[in-house]
Amino acid sequence: MASRRIALLYLLFLLATFFFVSFIPALASLPKLSSSNSSRPHGFHKDNIRGFKIAGDMFLKDGQPFRIIGGDLHYFRVLPEYWEDRLLRAKALGLNAIQTYVAWNLHEPSPQKWVFEGIANIESFLNLTQELGFLVMLRAGPYICAEWDLGGFPAWLLSIKPSLKLRSSDPRYLNLVERWWGILLPKIAPFLYENGGPIVMVQVENEFGSFGYDKTYLRYLATLARRHLGNDIILYTTDGGTKDTLERGTIPEEGVYAAVDFSTGENPWPIFELQKRYNAPGKSPPLSAEFYTGWLTHWGEPNAKTSASYTAAYLEKILSCNGSVVLYMAYGGTNFGFFNGANTGQNDSDYKADLTSYDYDAPIKESGDVDNPKFEALRNVIEKYSRMSLPPVPSSNERAKYRILYVNKVASLFNVLDILCYSTEVVETDLPIPMELVGQMFGFMLYVSQYSGKGSNSTLSIPKVHDRAQVFISCAADGKGENPTYVGTIERWSNKELELPNFKCSSNISLFILVENMGRINYGPYIYDRKGILSSVALDGYILHGWKLYPISLDKLCLSNETLVRKLAESQTAKISIQTSTKFHSGSISQPGFYEARYFIDPNDQIKDIFISFKGWCKGIAFVNSFNIGRFWPSLGPQCTLYVPAPILHYGENVVVIFELHTSNPNLTIEFVQQPDFTCGQIQQ
Repeated sequence: MASRRIALLYLLFLLATFFFVSFIPALASLPKLSSSNSSRPHGFHKDNIRGFKIAGDMFLKDGQPFRIIGGDLHYFRVLPEYWEDRLLRAKALGLNAIQTYVAWNLHEPSPQKWVFEGIANIESFLNLTQELGFLVMLRAGPYICAEWDLGGFPAWLLSIKPSLKLRSSDPRYLNLVERWWGILLPKIAPFLYENGGPIVMVQVENEFGSFGYDKTYLRYLATLARRHLGNDIILYTTDGGTKDTLERGTIPEEGVYAAVDFSTGENPWPIFELQKRYNAPGKSPPLSAEFYTGWLTHWGEPNAKTSASYTAAYLEKILSCNGSVVLYMAYGGTNFGFFNGANTGQNDSDYKADLTSYDYDAPIKESGDVDNPKFEALRNVIEKYSRMSLPPVPSSNERAKYRILYVNKVASLFNVLDILCYSTEVVETDLPIPMELVGQMFGFMLYVSQYSGKGSNSTLSIPKVHDRAQVFISCAADGKGENPTYVGTIERWSNKELELPNFKCSSNISLFILVENMGRINYGPYIYDRKGILSSVALDGYILHGWKLYPISLDKLCLSNETLVRKLAESQTAKISIQTSTKFHSGSISQPGFYEARYFIDPNDQIKDIFISFKGWCKGIAFVNSFNIGRFWPSLGPQCTLYVPAPILHYGENVVVIFELHTSNPNLTIEFVQQPDFTCGQIQQ
């Protein structure tokens, strides 16, 4: 009866609006919505019962019409010590809601090993959002896209045989989803709005209409979510604003609210009208669940930038007609470690890995800076449609002063395979197999085999390598005491054959293929993206047999000069099994190796953020105090710098370890700079 009374009063309100402001377009005739805790609009007399509902094509918070002005901020892309800092900046932007994905692979890195500490402590994050006065829209997956490795799926799903059909009603896949949500959803249930928490909406799946057509799967997810969260929570889907995607990705018959996303620059209101067709009558408040404030960037592309004024103008097109919106991204953050995702074009060989930085050209920059035109322009628009004054804008965080830091060359990769922190047993196979099948989910794999020289050059072919293979050769056991010789690189996106030089050896020739997993595909039909060598390896058309596989995860790198010197001395009497020498030639060309720099922070100084510039280096991974700050590839670009948040650092001695895949900066230096730099490589900015 209450809903009927509201509907009747709302109809009377519309009739009154027609007589007094008949010149206003129909799409603008919704009542002025609150983006804060303003007084209840005239005509609504519902008891002030805590709840978040949808009625009359509006969101209702505690019985009052409410406009969502939210933004995406992913807890796993910013250190916990900075959660509050970034949320306060989102508050100053004028946001009243935070939307975040939940990354399954962060919380279950191996089967039934549950992680909810540190950067994965989602409960602490939710508590903080509530303390700061935000509502939360939780995107629970199980698939999230997010430009995140494998779209948030744990990589170990790819090791299961027979292969799972991800994002489908495959019963074996659904059993694993049920186990995961059986852990996750009970943790978040106390944070639902009706339970006194901040969560007002929970998204199931993500843009499924752009992937498949499996309503059984979507219905299963909705049923499972309600089993754990109850029937009062608003479940929602998000899909592109077209008939085709909405037809395939929505389940209005299950009472699941359908939100839309679309390119910034499109007229939003025809899309919102289309949205109504995929929601029950009166259950379609206009919501752009991903209003793009910028865009992602792949290695080898110019850094994506969008106009502040253009973005602000299209935000106003939504807000001026009482629509709701979520900025994607409000704050982008960083793809720390090996968690960056990748995309493809027409086929799975048209591979494009995402940068370490997920700045996204968002109004709140990767380091938290808000002193930029986009933040100001969006804040000015939001302020016009907010009933309450916005908090003052925080000042930007200070950064450490510029300095040049000299690095020391520590060891060749081939010298220290047996002493890497996360070394595992060597796997012997007849033919190469993917990384996942030997439990290697991230990092690198070294594939080693042998062949007999024939007195002339040979042609090496690897039809399917994911993602980038560096090839080396050496005499198997000639006692020369040299590292393998670099021959060339075979890449997934070009996949050219490689000519191996004639090598005169007294025995067989050893072939070393170092394969880098550069990040799994997170979107589209090729998401089942195993890594490593996925085919046979042929030499002059003949398949090579007999392989040894060396997993090199580098999850945490705890190398130091002292450790390496001691271990290298030990290895003089116990040579590593691939029979390369312990002698390290500091002048080797294009040899994967480890470099180290140390610097001291005085206890009287303040610890501040820094950016490390890798200009002059080629490609690799960097660690600060054993924390993986991400990949660098300045020889391709555009990203030259890696962000180092202050919480990673400490007073006293700090250690930077660099794993360079090719050649170092000729001066053996890195630079601490105060601003990010996206001008590297052969890219026209």
